Amino acid sequence: MDESNHWYGHSRILARYCGLDARRVPRIQGFVQHGWNYLHGFPPNDRWASPGYPRFVWSDVLARRGWSMGRRGHYVIGSPWAYLLAMEPDLGRLPDSERRGTIWYPFHGWEKHSVRGDHARLVEEIKSVEPGPVTVCLYWLEYRNPQIRKWYEKAGFRVICHGDRGSRWDTKGVDFLRNQMVELRRHRRVASNRLGSAVFYGASVGCDVAVYGDPMELEGERPEYGGTARRLRLWPELHGLDVDRRTAREIARYELGFTHVAGPDELRNLLGWEKIKEAS
Repeated sequence: MDESNHWYGHSRILARYCGLDARRVPRIQGFVQHGWNYLHGFPPNDRWASPGYPRFVWSDVLARRGWSMGRRGHYVIGSPWAYLLAMEPDLGRLPDSERRGTIWYPFHGWEKHSVRGDHARLVEEIKSVEPGPVTVCLYWLEYRNPQIRKWYEKAGFRVICHGDRGSRWDTKGVDFLRNQMVELRRHRRVASNRLGSAVFYGASVGCDVAVYGDPMELEGERPEYGGTARRLRLWPELHGLDVDRRTAREIARYELGFTHVAGPDELRNLLGWEKIKEAS
């Protein structure tokens, strides 16, 4: 259905969970939330979403928020990350004693809107807080930009990218979440200048959490989200240099919809795959 269903390998993860051939992902009859979102799971101006098709969201709070804004057809299924963990609970797992340093995720833009912020200042703040070693993970757009990448490389940080966003027609993003899980589980701590998917993913697999630094601004950022003030108001306990690990993990499991993971048969029915044969 929609191209965003296939970003970061999400549709392939769901297909594999349902026992289908992940190499030939069937069309999902609806729209799957592709990243953590504190509105209703989708962009404010989601007129691109065809009327009558369901929206599959990660948590029940997003469904309730969507209903309060006049949107219908929200189904709570949990995040693709939760399904990946259900299938591969030990992927990349290391003993706590072998986990080292911090993986840091600067806030990123996308093709239509770039981020305004001072990477040089952010580098200095990271250096002042993190004892190291530090891995900086850039989004594919920023990773391809040598002007941005050089700030982190010059600081002596290891700079990586989990992969391209990908699509249904290529394999660029097929291992995005698997790569991310392996990286998160090799680090003791996950940090970012904005609360987002990566922070919750890290908390769910045992990372300590920190959210600090210039949150930067996305060009054309919609007022419906409420900006940094709203994130601080709703999740004050997740902001700061040293966040309580147990609290972060509990909130992450809720936001990622771990309790809403459906069984393979139920998920096939929800996604419109009930008549597709399982992989042999």
